[in-house]
Amino acid sequence: MRRRSLLIAVPAGLVTLAACGDEDSGSSSAGDSATPEASGTSAPPAPKIVDGPLPPITAGTKFDEKPTVAKGSGDPSKDLAVKTVIAGGGKAVAEKDFVSANYLGQVWTSAKVFDNSYDRKTPLIIQLSQGSIIDGWRYALAGKKTGSRVQFSVPPAYGYGEQGNEQAGIKGDDTLVFVVDVQDTFNAKSSAKGKEAAQDDAALPKVGTNTDGKAPSIEVPKADAPKKLVAEYVLEGDGAEVGAQDSVLVQYKGVVWDGGKEFDSTYGRKELTSFSLQQVVKGWAQGLTGKKVGSRVLVVIPPDLGYGDNPPQGSGIAKDSTLVFSVDILAKM
Repeated sequence: MRRRSLLIAVPAGLVTLAACGDEDSGSSSAGDSATPEASGTSAPPAPKIVDGPLPPITAGTKFDEKPTVAKGSGDPSKDLAVKTVIAGGGKAVAEKDFVSANYLGQVWTSAKVFDNSYDRKTPLIIQLSQGSIIDGWRYALAGKKTGSRVQFSVPPAYGYGEQGNEQAGIKGDDTLVFVVDVQDTFNAKSSAKGKEAAQDDAALPKVGTNTDGKAPSIEVPKADAPKKLVAEYVLEGDGAEVGAQDSVLVQYKGVVWDGGKEFDSTYGRKELTSFSLQQVVKGWAQGLTGKKVGSRVLVVIPPDLGYGDNPPQGSGIAKDSTLVFSVDILAKM
């Protein structure tokens, strides 16, 4: 089981698309990892951002190389010290974006590394929102561009608070030092960018190929719904394949086969969704497994792999409905 990042304040959850009637979902809780919970009901006021002091990076100085950072010298700032070590030229990160980044975190006074993603060879993908990640990250990365390396120190009030994180060896008065390589950022306007695939089966729905972040059209044919699962590329990306155990970050739109009425959409909520393929209906899990990151996928889910005779209350989905989805796989988490 892949270790979860220590940075996460509250694990993200998914209400829609959750599998029904399965009490043993196999999902992990905050109690079986080092993931800290949010430290309080209210956030501290926005910090003052200063230039330093910050300890030097002594090795691994290139973007996306694992850095070595010296021990802090003297007292750290009581404010949030932030420095752009390498300035990228990509998209600017904004509050509530999902950011993909490699990072290393250590304690100011001892230079003890308590967490890093470089050794896991898997970037962290996390939303920069209150309650999802420690506040120091939210303020330090806002406005930075993809391709940037950012170093910053986080005083306790914007990190783990007075309680610290015992499992990580972080005390309540520890200032933390991070080096973060910002790889990508995603928001409600993000879209798949893959190569258009042929949609030449007249018996299947046709999905729009726009990549402007707006909801694609879904045209359902006036024909009987397929009895088996359909999962076909609309836009084929060139990223890594999604595994059955993976979590993904997506945009999606869902309609009912009979009548084509929309019942759910991230576009309408203006908010991306992330979830584990082990925590959704079987049709989603099977349909997205093996598909590439960066793709838009048509998924047609028959009732036995969807909600069957037990659709979510208030969803607008009738019993034994065949469901049609357009899914943009933005990232693998």
